Amino acid sequence: MAKTTPLSGFPELLPEQRFVEQQVIDTLRATFELHGFAGIETRAVEPLDQLLRKGDTSKEVYLLRRLHEESAEGHAGLGLHFDLTVPFARYVLENAGRLDFPFRRYQIQKVWRGERPQEGRFREFAQADIDIIGRDVLPFHHDVEVTRVMVDALSRLDFLPGFRLQVNNRKLIQGFYAGLGIAAGDQVDEVMRLVDKLDKLPPAKVHELLLADAGIDPATADRVLALATIRSTDTSFVDAVRGLGVEHPLLDEGLAELAELVGSCAGLVTDRVRVEADLSIARGLDYYTGTVFETRLDGYESLGSICSGGRYDALASDGRSTYPGVGISLGVSRVVVPLLARTGLTADRKVPSAVLVALADEASRGAGDEVATALRARGIPCEVAASAQKFGKQIRNAERRGIPYVWFTQDGDDGPRHQVKDIRSGDQVDADPATWTPPTEDLRPQVVSSSSTSKESTQ
Repeated sequence: MAKTTPLSGFPELLPEQRFVEQQVIDTLRATFELHGFAGIETRAVEPLDQLLRKGDTSKEVYLLRRLHEESAEGHAGLGLHFDLTVPFARYVLENAGRLDFPFRRYQIQKVWRGERPQEGRFREFAQADIDIIGRDVLPFHHDVEVTRVMVDALSRLDFLPGFRLQVNNRKLIQGFYAGLGIAAGDQVDEVMRLVDKLDKLPPAKVHELLLADAGIDPATADRVLALATIRSTDTSFVDAVRGLGVEHPLLDEGLAELAELVGSCAGLVTDRVRVEADLSIARGLDYYTGTVFETRLDGYESLGSICSGGRYDALASDGRSTYPGVGISLGVSRVVVPLLARTGLTADRKVPSAVLVALADEASRGAGDEVATALRARGIPCEVAASAQKFGKQIRNAERRGIPYVWFTQDGDDGPRHQVKDIRSGDQVDADPATWTPPTEDLRPQVVSSSSTSKESTQ
């Protein structure tokens, strides 16, 4: 077979790295379910016109030529979904008669996007979304709830560095711009799009673009940027905005909502976790109508936002009802793969097995299988040795793969005698396969740093 060449943008992990990713996914799923969110999975394929309906370009979509050619539905093209929001909107419309609203869902799936591969950006990656969607109305307190759920989920990933969840409100921005006399519609959208570039461009460049592309005067551009520089981890941003001397009813509404959200999350703030009002956050997609989120990891700012979303009041509609919602998406691969590369995070063993059942000879394989069956019946992951090598080789095989215990069975006058050896300490004791249990921390692999032997919490 010819030597293969890896495809860039399609990360594949070793088993011990994949375990780290699985721990992230398991923690997210468990946290979402603690908050009452139901899991769904949507198909990988959507019609092209649906994928592009929120303003993304066809360059981001991977088309499926054969499926399109064989399709009997007459779609203008079929492609792999590049996020989970568009498929969810379609799912809600198709199943509205069978869903209870407000509908709270989480979704953890692969998505595909036509990106230029680089750190944190892939062509195939795992994403985790939570959304709450209502029928015709959705009270603002759900914006607060979604924020608190994602903060809770990220806080439970102890091996993550600290993070900053940045929040803003499009009503606040639009009301401020309206108070400045910026025309509603395309001009407001263009100003927001340019302000959203402040994390990539210096303020002087954004100021220049505001004049050239948005068509506003220098004094107005100065006030636009003055708003965008306001940040606080408490509600003091309200006075800072008021100090800019702009008035508009929509601005008042946005300020009140953002203050409620930041105040409601104050009890979740720790040394690792910060919720910050950042009035430069606008989000480039025009379907956001209120709260908007972005999240950055401490020390990994070059990755950009790893978790983002917001409020959308009319993403889905069937002509009779409108389905407003609020949601936030976490790029699982976007976080995990760079962390693995930079920190050496890995599992402390390459297999889930906590026990290797050793064989004295091939004739004892049946007895070994019985021991393994008894251990598995009580939830202890184990495997029987692949071959009846010398015990020393079987122990070294377990050690190489990180399996902490080796089980030995010998014939005795009163029946088989069982012993289990902790190959880390060398301790070997009598054991009964019907009752013996390893310490809790040995039941499953644990996340460790390759540069350290200390275990990190993965529970």
